[in-house]
Amino acid sequence: MLHIKSAKYVADYKIWVAFDDGTSGEIDLDGVLNGPVFEPLKEITVFRKVSVDPELETVVWPNGADLAPEFLKSLHNKQSQPTRTTQLL
Repeated sequence: MLHIKSAKYVADYKIWVAFDDGTSGEIDLDGVLNGPVFEPLKEITVFRKVSVDPELETVVWPNGADLAPEFLKSLHNKQSQPTRTTQLL
């Protein structure tokens, strides 16, 4: 089971997370915070209050919003893949 060891606010809707599998990196959550529990997070002053729940070991916010480590890992993997560019000959 995957867990989050640490998380911190970076900028805009980006957070940096460290997973217990040894990987870490920046994740951009812009456009993925949908639903009533995530509405308050659209205010940067609220979004910046990201932390890790010590029991659940996942990313949480004071209003009760949370994101599963597996979801964050999937986003991290998708966002950290190099963009393919085609070369014109």
